[in-house]
Amino acid sequence: MLTNLDDYPIHQTSEPIRHAATSDRNFYDRYYFNGFNHDGTVMFVCGLGVYPNLGVIDAYLLVFHEGQHRVVRASGALDAADRLNPGVGPISVEVIEPLKKLRVRCVDNEWGITIDATWTGAMPAFEEPRHYIRENGRVIFDTCRLAQTGGWDGTLAAGGKSFTLDSKSWWGTRDRSWGVRPVGESEPAGIRASNPFSWFWIYTPIRFEDHSMMIIMQENPDGSRVMEEAVRIWPDGRIDHLGRPEHDLQYRKGSRFSTGGEIRVVADDGHVTTFDIEPLLPVHIGVGTGYGYDADWRHGMWQGPLVVQNFELDTTSPEGAMRLFGIVDNSARFSYTDRDGKRHRGFGLYENMAIGPHHKYGFKDMLDGYEGN
Repeated sequence: MLTNLDDYPIHQTSEPIRHAATSDRNFYDRYYFNGFNHDGTVMFVCGLGVYPNLGVIDAYLLVFHEGQHRVVRASGALDAADRLNPGVGPISVEVIEPLKKLRVRCVDNEWGITIDATWTGAMPAFEEPRHYIRENGRVIFDTCRLAQTGGWDGTLAAGGKSFTLDSKSWWGTRDRSWGVRPVGESEPAGIRASNPFSWFWIYTPIRFEDHSMMIIMQENPDGSRVMEEAVRIWPDGRIDHLGRPEHDLQYRKGSRFSTGGEIRVVADDGHVTTFDIEPLLPVHIGVGTGYGYDADWRHGMWQGPLVVQNFELDTTSPEGAMRLFGIVDNSARFSYTDRDGKRHRGFGLYENMAIGPHHKYGFKDMLDGYEGN
């Protein structure tokens, strides 16, 4: 099947662009954006993904304010989409200047959750290390991702309130990832059902006044690394590799909810740079958006030719609080002192997840709580 992309000299295989190089059902191609104000009162997260081997395109906009978790989500048939101007239902993404400026929109809808905002990168987009996991012979993750810090200009509305986004005080991070990861309807686990599931993840793109940082850690239960990165990114494209990142996180007693902590980066010469993490606003992006926690709405799941839905959760209620677990995207303040003794303060994303055993923090089962001091 030909698409408008086939008129450009960008082919990587002997197939039309519509067809991925692999027939793996879990192949995906996705945008992710977040934005937040510096006072930590509002945060939004927006994503759009295409799933060529499932024939699906879907998207979501999540706005979190005053304890209210509000989502508009849409899903449709990929063959009906223009992948040069991707959109489904009320949600769309426009690339104005590749790797620099994009526009995100969720137009008027019956729930009043909207956005029309332009993203401008503060630093060059950074190519993260390849994320590769093979389990029991099968490739579970094989993804490439770019990440970037930046700011927002435009408007946002939810819950009857409107917010003006100004890139001086509304910062955020974004990524673009593609490859293979679990998507769509759940598959039979097979032999993997006998293996205890564990996913310990720390992801912190941070923007400072004249540079950005990207720090990533994924660990097995014993602390061995699946992937790691710690780099400083300059506006002119220079990249400083800082060393091996380590972590000392704080958790709320009896839970897996991280209240902050420290990340330390140890250079080859032994110098240690310590980043202090101060979470501002936690957003549980796995709830209502399609990241796999909801049986009726998963990224890549076939919903029909076009379905647009609303999902809302009052996280201040006991019932709402019971839904909050798994991956958390915090807007956060970060600070560190460089080798010259200068103190730097900035804002970024503190994304973390701890599911399953992890020896360092005493986690033994799937979701048992933290019992340390």
